[in-house]
Amino acid sequence: MRFKDKVVLIIGGNSGIGRAAAIGFGVEGAHVFLTGRSQGTIDETVAQIPGARGFVGDIGDVQSGGDVLKAIRQAHGRIDILFVNAGIGTFKPIPEVTPEDWDQVHDINLRGCFFAIQKALPLMGRGGAIVVTGSIGALVAVPGNVIYAAAKAGLRAVVRTLAAELVSEGIRVNMVSPGPTDTPIITRTGGVTADQVDGMKDMMAGVVPMKRMGTPEEIARPVLFLASDEASFITGVDLYVDGGCVEL
Repeated sequence: MRFKDKVVLIIGGNSGIGRAAAIGFGVEGAHVFLTGRSQGTIDETVAQIPGARGFVGDIGDVQSGGDVLKAIRQAHGRIDILFVNAGIGTFKPIPEVTPEDWDQVHDINLRGCFFAIQKALPLMGRGGAIVVTGSIGALVAVPGNVIYAAAKAGLRAVVRTLAAELVSEGIRVNMVSPGPTDTPIITRTGGVTADQVDGMKDMMAGVVPMKRMGTPEEIARPVLFLASDEASFITGVDLYVDGGCVEL
C-alpha cells in the first residue's frame, strides 16, 4: 500500500503501460485519475480500478485536459503523482518524412507532454513525483525511427531540466525508457501493415538480449517504484527497462 490515499493522475492511462500502471496504483491504495483519447478503453480501464475516474483528453491539444484537473482540484485539491505516458509512433525513412508527420508525433510525444506537466504543476507540491515514459529509441539509431527518436530525445532533455528546476520545490522528476514492449502503440504505428507489425515484433524480440519483448506490467513496476517514497533520493534519472538492450 505504498500509495494509500495518494492522488495519482495518469495521462495516457487507458491502455498498455499506462493501464498497467493505473491498475498497480489502484491496487496499492491510490485515488486514480486517468486520461486517454478513447472513451471505450477508458471505461474498460476504470472498470478494473475501484473508485478510478477517467476523462477523454488529447495530449496533442494543449487546450485539452482541463476537465480532469478541475475534477482533481474539486475532489482532493492536489496531485501527488503525475505519470505522463501518452505517445504515438511512426516509422518512415528519411526521404518520406513530411512536416505533417513530424509535427503530429512531436505535438504529442514532446510538446504535449511538456505542457501537460506545466498545467498540472500548480496542483503539485513538496513530496510530489513526476514520471515520464521515454524510450531507448532516443539512444539507439534505428533506421526509419527518426521522428519518434527525436521527440523522445527531446523529452529526455525536458525531464532533466524539469528535475533541476523542481528539486528545490521538493518535486522529483524521472523517466522510464522501455525497450521493445508489446503494447497497442505498435499496432497504431503509422506506415506499417498488420503483417509488418508481426514481423516487427519478431525483429524487436530478436535484438533484445533476453530474446523477448517486455510486457506492460514489467514497465509499470519501475514506474511505480520511481513514483513511490522508496525512490525518495532519486531524481533526474532515465531508467532503461529494456531486457539489456542498451547496456549489454
